[in-house]
Amino acid sequence: MTKDILEADSVYLEYNARTILSDVYVRAETGKVTGFLGRNGSGKSSLMRIIFGSLKGNFQSVRLNKQYHESLLKVPDAIRYLPQKNFIPKQLSIEQICYLFQVPFHVITNEFPIFEKYKQQKLGALSGGEIRLFEAVVVLLSDVKFIILDEPFSHIMPLHVEQLKEIINREKYKKGIIITDHLYKHIMEISEDLYLIREGKTFKIHTHDDLVRYGYLLE
Repeated sequence: MTKDILEADSVYLEYNARTILSDVYVRAETGKVTGFLGRNGSGKSSLMRIIFGSLKGNFQSVRLNKQYHESLLKVPDAIRYLPQKNFIPKQLSIEQICYLFQVPFHVITNEFPIFEKYKQQKLGALSGGEIRLFEAVVVLLSDVKFIILDEPFSHIMPLHVEQLKEIINREKYKKGIIITDHLYKHIMEISEDLYLIREGKTFKIHTHDDLVRYGYLLE
């Protein structure tokens, strides 16, 4: 199988005269989970949105298989993004959402039978945790080259977090996955490549000690 490679290079982002990201480079590829760690406000979500194409940096070079793209979200079957906040309109039915994302309903219920009863209902009928889980699953199971997940484990019960991690570990063989979450131990556990974003720059992380050295964790 041909490997797809996604790179974001020379990313520079300034907001209100404050530098958020400076000369950032990250790389993700099919067959791997690439994790981003960083404190709140470090620029993780901004970097993800720049890669996806919904935010424009002051400067950036986002390349898919060495080809530059101004906005990957405009490239068919290239990328899907789960933002931190709920993003699918609540008035859409579960069936409609499955159709829009081209993920068959039975594929989702095979993973999470709890959604069986909601097939004809609108997304708004689900609880907050169920909405978050459903959005994460429908994005993760989409047939695209790369998936970006921003805080997918938030507001989800521990059992479902473990199930999501299993799906991530399975899906990575078909697509590249970029992920961040404040539950950093999960990110360390499932990531083959790991970047720490600190003071606007990225640092490649290889061991737990690196996180201590760069001040992300205390001894």
